[in-house]
Amino acid sequence: MNRRKFIFSTILTSFFFGFKTHSKELIPIHVYKDPNCGCCKKWINILNKKGFKATSEDMYSSELVQFKIKNKIPVNMVSCHTARVHEYIIEGHVPPEDIISLIDKKINAVGLAVPEMPYGSPGMGPEEKREAYDVFLVKKDGTTKVFNSYDAKG
Repeated sequence: MNRRKFIFSTILTSFFFGFKTHSKELIPIHVYKDPNCGCCKKWINILNKKGFKATSEDMYSSELVQFKIKNKIPVNMVSCHTARVHEYIIEGHVPPEDIISLIDKKINAVGLAVPEMPYGSPGMGPEEKREAYDVFLVKKDGTTKVFNSYDAKG
């Protein structure tokens, strides 16, 4: 093989293999949850299938409540678990797509919340039979507004 063919084949190989190895990086997210919560584990599994690399940390109720207060989650927005992704706090069963949208838009906010535990939200039963629910943007001043809405199905 002459030098020109070697260089050309090296460049060509790097070019084609470069596309295969440059997949989108997983988004790190850390979830704070009660050790006995099954729906939290389901939500974490969904995140891991949707482009996240989720880790978790068990906290018991009083410690978890204090964590929510410290991170400015309004009382009316509380759910079962809280997560940190980039500079945002995610409260409850927020769909992964909404978390990605928040990160991409770089909104100046505390984060997102799905209060309580709506049936059919990620980790809370089949989406095909979900109840209607809203995802709220939690602003830095403590107020909230609807970020996204999901209609009932089934």
